[in-house]
Amino acid sequence: MNNFTVRHAPMDGLLIFETKKYGDGRGFFMEMHSDESFRELGLDLRFVQDNRSRSGRMTLRGIHFQKTRPQGKLVFVTRGEVFDVAVDLRKSSRTFGKWFGIRLSGDEGTLFYIPPGFAHGFCVLSETADFMYKCTDFYRPDDEGGLLWNDPLVGIDWPLSGDPVIAERDRNYPGLDRCFFYP
Repeated sequence: MNNFTVRHAPMDGLLIFETKKYGDGRGFFMEMHSDESFRELGLDLRFVQDNRSRSGRMTLRGIHFQKTRPQGKLVFVTRGEVFDVAVDLRKSSRTFGKWFGIRLSGDEGTLFYIPPGFAHGFCVLSETADFMYKCTDFYRPDDEGGLLWNDPLVGIDWPLSGDPVIAERDRNYPGLDRCFFYP
Protein backbone atom coordinates (compact mmCIF):
# COMPACT_ATOMS: atom_id res chain seq x y z
CA MET A 1 0.00 0.00 0.00
CA ASN A 2 1.42 3.37 -1.02
CA ASN A 3 1.03 6.13 1.58
CA PHE A 4 1.84 8.93 -0.88
CA THR A 5 0.08 10.83 -3.60
CA VAL A 6 2.23 12.92 -5.88
CA ARG A 7 1.52 15.95 -8.02
CA HIS A 8 3.73 17.93 -10.33
CA ALA A 9 4.50 21.56 -9.57
CA PRO A 10 4.34 23.97 -12.52
CA MET A 11 8.08 23.59 -13.20
CA ASP A 12 9.63 20.45 -14.73
CA GLY A 13 11.03 18.11 -12.10
CA LEU A 14 9.48 19.66 -8.99
CA LEU A 15 7.21 17.22 -7.16
CA ILE A 16 4.84 17.65 -4.24
CA PHE A 17 4.04 14.61 -2.10
CA GLU A 18 1.09 14.34 0.23
CA THR A 19 1.49 11.59 2.80
CA LYS A 20 -1.37 9.84 4.53
CA LYS A 21 -1.81 10.83 8.16
CA TYR A 22 -3.02 8.19 10.61
CA GLY A 23 -4.28 9.67 13.86
CA ASP A 24 -6.19 8.89 16.99
CA GLY A 25 -6.40 10.17 20.57
CA ARG A 26 -2.69 9.44 21.12
CA GLY A 27 -1.47 11.59 18.24
CA PHE A 28 -0.59 10.73 14.64
CA PHE A 29 1.77 8.77 12.41
CA MET A 30 3.03 9.68 8.92
CA GLU A 31 5.47 7.84 6.66
CA MET A 32 7.88 10.49 5.36
CA HIS A 33 9.92 8.38 2.94
CA SER A 34 9.83 4.89 1.48
CA ASP A 35 12.06 3.67 -1.35
CA GLU A 36 9.43 1.07 -2.22
CA SER A 37 6.55 3.58 -2.33
CA PHE A 38 8.59 6.03 -4.40
CA ARG A 39 9.54 3.29 -6.90
CA GLU A 40 5.82 2.41 -7.23
CA LEU A 41 5.30 6.05 -8.23
CA GLY A 42 8.02 5.73 -10.87
CA LEU A 43 10.74 7.48 -8.87
CA ASP A 44 14.08 5.81 -8.24
CA LEU A 45 15.77 8.28 -5.90
CA ARG A 46 18.85 7.43 -3.86
CA PHE A 47 19.34 9.59 -0.79
CA VAL A 48 22.79 9.63 0.85
CA GLN A 49 22.50 12.32 3.52
CA ASP A 50 19.80 13.63 5.87
CA ASN A 51 19.95 17.14 7.36
CA ARG A 52 17.93 19.01 9.96
CA SER A 53 17.84 22.67 10.89
CA ARG A 54 15.93 24.64 13.51
CA SER A 55 15.30 28.31 12.90
CA GLY A 56 13.27 31.14 14.41
CA ARG A 57 10.59 33.33 12.85
CA MET A 58 11.73 35.51 9.93
CA THR A 59 14.90 33.44 9.37
CA LEU A 60 15.70 33.05 5.69
CA ARG A 61 18.11 30.29 4.68
CA GLY A 62 19.47 30.15 1.14
CA ILE A 63 19.26 30.35 -1.74
CA HIS A 64 21.88 27.60 -2.12
CA PHE A 65 23.08 24.99 -4.61
CA GLN A 66 26.17 22.93 -5.36
CA LYS A 67 27.95 23.63 -8.62
CA THR A 68 29.64 20.43 -9.80
CA ARG A 69 27.80 17.92 -7.59
CA PRO A 70 24.22 19.21 -7.59
CA GLN A 71 21.87 17.74 -5.03
CA GLY A 72 18.29 16.65 -5.34
CA LYS A 73 16.46 17.39 -2.10
CA LEU A 74 13.34 15.95 -0.53
CA VAL A 75 12.32 18.58 2.02
CA PHE A 76 9.70 18.65 4.76
CA VAL A 77 8.91 20.33 8.06
CA THR A 78 8.47 18.37 11.30
CA ARG A 79 7.52 21.36 13.45
CA GLY A 80 6.30 24.82 12.52
CA GLU A 81 5.77 26.32 9.08
CA VAL A 82 8.06 27.56 6.30
CA PHE A 83 7.78 29.02 2.83
CA ASP A 84 10.05 26.87 0.67
CA VAL A 85 11.43 28.06 -2.68
CA ALA A 86 13.14 26.45 -5.66
CA VAL A 87 14.75 28.53 -8.44
CA ASP A 88 15.47 26.89 -11.79
CA LEU A 89 19.15 27.34 -12.73
CA ARG A 90 19.03 25.02 -15.76
CA LYS A 91 19.87 27.32 -18.70
CA SER A 92 18.24 24.95 -21.21
CA SER A 93 14.97 24.85 -19.25
CA ARG A 94 11.89 26.77 -20.38
CA THR A 95 11.58 27.96 -16.75
CA PHE A 96 15.21 29.11 -16.31
CA GLY A 97 15.37 31.88 -13.71
CA LYS A 98 11.80 31.29 -12.52
CA TRP A 99 10.83 30.30 -9.01
CA PHE A 100 8.19 28.19 -7.32
CA GLY A 101 7.24 28.46 -3.66
CA ILE A 102 5.16 26.31 -1.35
CA ARG A 103 4.15 26.50 2.31
CA LEU A 104 5.22 23.42 4.27
CA SER A 105 3.88 22.66 7.73
CA GLY A 106 4.76 20.02 10.29
CA ASP A 107 1.06 19.36 10.84
CA GLU A 108 0.28 18.64 7.19
CA GLY A 109 3.05 16.25 6.16
CA THR A 110 3.63 17.67 2.68
CA LEU A 111 7.00 16.84 1.12
CA PHE A 112 8.61 18.80 -1.70
CA TYR A 113 11.16 17.26 -4.09
CA ILE A 114 13.63 19.61 -5.75
CA PRO A 115 15.80 17.88 -8.37
CA PRO A 116 19.42 18.74 -9.18
CA GLY A 117 19.69 21.95 -11.19
CA PHE A 118 17.69 24.13 -8.81
CA ALA A 119 18.75 26.56 -6.10
CA HIS A 120 16.88 26.16 -2.81
CA GLY A 121 15.94 28.32 0.16
CA PHE A 122 13.23 28.85 2.74
CA CYS A 123 11.96 31.34 5.29
CA VAL A 124 10.35 30.55 8.64
CA LEU A 125 6.75 31.71 9.13
CA SER A 126 6.09 30.23 12.60
CA GLU A 127 7.77 31.04 15.93
CA THR A 128 10.27 28.23 15.22
CA ALA A 129 10.52 25.52 12.59
CA ASP A 130 12.35 22.22 12.34
CA PHE A 131 13.25 21.63 8.70
CA MET A 132 14.43 18.27 7.33
CA TYR A 133 15.88 17.37 3.98
CA LYS A 134 17.16 14.23 2.34
CA CYS A 135 19.88 14.77 -0.28
CA THR A 136 20.86 12.75 -3.35
CA ASP A 137 24.52 13.78 -3.02
CA PHE A 138 26.80 14.74 -0.16
CA TYR A 139 27.24 18.36 0.89
CA ARG A 140 30.59 19.78 -0.16
CA PRO A 141 31.31 23.24 1.33
CA ASP A 142 33.89 24.03 -1.37
CA ASP A 143 31.29 23.34 -4.10
CA GLU A 144 28.53 25.55 -2.72
CA GLY A 145 27.09 28.50 -4.57
CA GLY A 146 24.23 30.84 -3.94
CA LEU A 147 21.75 33.21 -5.49
CA LEU A 148 20.82 36.56 -3.93
CA TRP A 149 17.62 35.99 -1.94
CA ASN A 150 15.94 39.21 -3.12
CA ASP A 151 17.25 39.43 -6.69
CA PRO A 152 14.74 41.52 -8.68
CA LEU A 153 15.42 39.46 -11.83
CA VAL A 154 14.00 36.40 -10.05
CA GLY A 155 11.40 38.32 -8.05
CA ILE A 156 10.57 35.87 -5.27
CA ASP A 157 7.53 37.03 -3.32
CA TRP A 158 8.68 36.09 0.18
CA PRO A 159 5.77 36.22 2.67
CA LEU A 160 7.73 38.26 5.21
CA SER A 161 6.66 41.31 7.16
CA GLY A 162 10.03 43.04 7.31
CA ASP A 163 13.68 42.24 6.83
CA PRO A 164 14.63 38.60 7.35
CA VAL A 165 17.25 37.23 9.70
CA ILE A 166 19.86 36.11 7.19
CA ALA A 167 23.50 35.01 7.13
CA GLU A 168 26.01 37.52 5.81
CA ARG A 169 27.10 35.17 3.00
CA ASP A 170 23.48 34.87 1.83
CA ARG A 171 23.21 38.69 1.66
CA ASN A 172 26.25 38.82 -0.62
CA TYR A 173 25.48 36.17 -3.22
CA PRO A 174 25.20 37.41 -6.81
CA GLY A 175 21.98 37.97 -8.70
CA LEU A 176 20.85 35.76 -11.57
CA ASP A 177 22.76 37.86 -14.13
CA ARG A 178 26.08 36.91 -12.45
CA CYS A 179 25.11 33.56 -10.96
CA PHE A 180 26.34 30.10 -11.81
CA PHE A 181 23.89 28.05 -13.86
CA TYR A 182 23.62 24.51 -15.19
CA PRO A 183 23.56 23.65 -18.91
